[in-house]
Amino acid sequence: QPPAFGFLFDVDGVLVRGSQAVPAARQAFQRLVDSSGRLRVPVVFLTNAGNCLRSAKARELSQALRLQVSPEQVILSHSPLRLFSQFHHKCMLVAGQGPVEENAQHLGFKHVVTIEALRKAYPLLDMVDQSRRPKDLPPPATGFPTIEGVILFGEPVRWETSLQLIIDVLLSNGNPGAELQDIPYPHLPVLACNMDLLWMAEAKMPRFGHGTFLLCLENIYKKVTGRELKYEALIGKPSTVTYRYAEYLIKEQAEKQGWKSSIRRLYAVGDNPMSDIYGANLYNNYLKSAHQNQVQAEVKRSPQAASPQTEDHLELRKDCSSSVESCESILVCTGVYRHNADVPSNTEECMTESVFHGHRDFCFDPSLVEASYVVQDVHDAVELAFKKENWS
Repeated sequence: QPPAFGFLFDVDGVLVRGSQAVPAARQAFQRLVDSSGRLRVPVVFLTNAGNCLRSAKARELSQALRLQVSPEQVILSHSPLRLFSQFHHKCMLVAGQGPVEENAQHLGFKHVVTIEALRKAYPLLDMVDQSRRPKDLPPPATGFPTIEGVILFGEPVRWETSLQLIIDVLLSNGNPGAELQDIPYPHLPVLACNMDLLWMAEAKMPRFGHGTFLLCLENIYKKVTGRELKYEALIGKPSTVTYRYAEYLIKEQAEKQGWKSSIRRLYAVGDNPMSDIYGANLYNNYLKSAHQNQVQAEVKRSPQAASPQTEDHLELRKDCSSSVESCESILVCTGVYRHNADVPSNTEECMTESVFHGHRDFCFDPSLVEASYVVQDVHDAVELAFKKENWS
């Protein structure tokens, strides 16, 4: 019987911890594939990682899970930026690490400038590390393009350099070599991917994520200018446009497999209440409102729906008729959430976070960080979904 459901799997803390596979992940995928190793259910890997190519992440997952994963099954934090075509022909400063230029080009951006290229053009801007300061006064930069926007792919290696140069670009309206005049406001468009404050690797405690870098940038900008840093868009979990894109890929996968039944339900499995669970629950609310023909009304009254993203996921909706009715959130205990703790006997009374780890622009709603189900690991999550679907 063709599946009427699909899975959205987070990666770090659910399937892997750093470079090591979570043991339950391989057990889960043994249940998800047939005798020839092909998936019996559509699966998308929905990660807030962004400092690599989709093809590289697919190779990592293939090796970790002992399964052939294609790049089309992977959504990185920045993948939905391919929808933001209004910026594809602008000169954009890109920050992060890994193949940032290549990632930007794959997403459709034609003219990009890296932090390193900007630093080389204007070496006097990078002054924190004394060993990198120029020994002689460099000649003025000529022919360097005016920057028209900023893309924040993920946490950089040298935070002080990226923070300084991004602030310089915003204060100078894209001409950081010029003398500071009146500070422009609103500033140049900023598109940020991955709002996770923390993430789980091999260490016993969570590590700083890109959300921590964004927190630094926002506070420095406000301290210097007295104004709020504004985002043109926030991409990656928990943003609705990211889940909309995941639904599109799930349906595309089902069609390629020749499964005739419509996908009705999604099961989103994650370890981070403030990104995985919040995002799945927010999307579940969006689906409910869409089925009640109240999309526009919901966007207007929902504080979590960032207006710049609205047009994009509504545009995607034209290409993807919404047969999906729900997005159930399943929280596992192998990552950020309650690491190595026992599964609570009554998940309805399960404590939610008392400290808000979400992004500044996403209002805290306790109901959105409360998972539909709490299980020990991803294998239990798959078994739970199979049981609910009466599917084996």
